[in-house]
Amino acid sequence: MTAPEHSDGPGETEEARGGLGLPATLTLIAALVAVTAGAVVLIFRTEPTPERGGATKQTAMLVEVTRAEGGTFRPRFRATGTVRPAREVILRPRVEGRVVERAPSLDPGATVTAGETLVRLDPADYENTLAERESALRQARAELALERGRQTVAEAEVDLFEGTLGGDSRALALREPQLRAARARVAAAEAAVAQARLELERTTVTAPFDAHVLSRDVAVGSRVAAGDRLARLVGVARYWVVATVPVERLRWLRFPQDGERPGARARIRDRSAWPADVHRTGRLERVIGRLEDDTRLARVLITVPDPLARKADKPRLLVNGYVHVRIRGRPLADVVRLDRDLLRQEETVWVMADGELAIREVTIATRDAEHVYIRDGLDAGERVVTSDLATIRDGAPLRLRGAGDDGEAGS
Repeated sequence: MTAPEHSDGPGETEEARGGLGLPATLTLIAALVAVTAGAVVLIFRTEPTPERGGATKQTAMLVEVTRAEGGTFRPRFRATGTVRPAREVILRPRVEGRVVERAPSLDPGATVTAGETLVRLDPADYENTLAERESALRQARAELALERGRQTVAEAEVDLFEGTLGGDSRALALREPQLRAARARVAAAEAAVAQARLELERTTVTAPFDAHVLSRDVAVGSRVAAGDRLARLVGVARYWVVATVPVERLRWLRFPQDGERPGARARIRDRSAWPADVHRTGRLERVIGRLEDDTRLARVLITVPDPLARKADKPRLLVNGYVHVRIRGRPLADVVRLDRDLLRQEETVWVMADGELAIREVTIATRDAEHVYIRDGLDAGERVVTSDLATIRDGAPLRLRGAGDDGEAGS
């Protein structure tokens, strides 16, 4: 009986030994990698999102506040203006002639009084003309007297022909046309004398009012024609300040009414020339009925008495000077006054109410350089936040500065 054959040589296969081939090993490795990658993705997708609880925790902000002030107030509006003379004249002669006299006071910077003789022209020609016309007047009056004598004789002759003359014949017989002509010649001669006397008077040029001399254009010996410029004078009783203000502020300014009440008081300063504590006082006079072309601002006149300070120890105003003006406005009743810096964007105010920030929209009646005057949206006594805030939203918690450091909102 033949025994089975066994082979232990190298020709025995891996499957016969129970092992895996190379392809199976690679497949297993790929499967393991895929499972691992899927697990990683699942872990990242299902990982909870971290929350920054400390960053979003609301902490009451430290603030400072001020109480809103209510009542009746008078705003003070600031403006700029230019000094102008309220009364001005260019001195001109009304007749021609040679200048024979000039007043010593007719110099730039000097003052002259009303009626003072400033310039005198050579009167010789005008005196001669007056003498000629006075002579002509005497001759005309003599001719009138002769004509009246002739009329008396004519009346006696007409009486002899009573009842035979009538109408125009009687008037001619009585020399009535000749009498009217003689009277007309006398009237013309009288007018010529008056004109000659007037021209003689005009050789003397006087000051029309108390004035300050700004310029002089004449000297003794020069010859001037009628209408030539002699000097420029401005009145010393008062000057004007022409100030510019926004149109919407005109309704808050008080101007004189029917002469019963003066205009609002205005404080005037020349910052470039006067000490800081020195000012002049004027009164609102009227509105100039035309806006400025460039700025579209309204112009108002402010009257300043005694601008050259002749009656008081005050600084003088200079014509064409640039000044700063503060005008008192009409009283505003039942408003809340607040520092202008506390008005926030879009006309809002930050209020601390019940420990939280309240952003209030307010209605403004008007404003001046320092304050805003609020009609609605803010009550007197409320606490207005004066501090700058990092977080600006309604309901943000607030805490008064100095009320403690526990971080709780104040009330």
